[in-house]
Amino acid sequence: MNILISDELLNGTVTNQFEIEVQSASITVEELITKRVTAEIESYNKRLPGYFNGLVEPTNAERTLNGYKLKAKQLIDTEKQVYIALNAFQKNGFFILVDNQQLEELDQLVTFRNDSKISFVKLTPLVGG
Repeated sequence: MNILISDELLNGTVTNQFEIEVQSASITVEELITKRVTAEIESYNKRLPGYFNGLVEPTNAERTLNGYKLKAKQLIDTEKQVYIALNAFQKNGFFILVDNQQLEELDQLVTFRNDSKISFVKLTPLVGG
């Protein structure tokens, strides 16, 4: 099953959208965050484009209008970024809404429908590795 994820500002403006594949219609919040971060890092690492658009700002990156520009094109460490994202979720660095319901715990089970709306709303910049 593919699910559409949106990154949003507090005012509801969508800043980024992409799909990820999940094996089951029910997963934990931790699995959702891990799949999301892993998918965006793998996509970036395959192509090494000029800009990275993701949940966590890589270390040695500069924030720009187009995303994060790494000072030197380099692979991003997926495991480190996942750890930073999970930690940020627990510290309210961002929140996740699924069908307008806020997810609150990493072990919370989430069930998706084909038309589910998944929104990640960043409250503070998440800087990682």
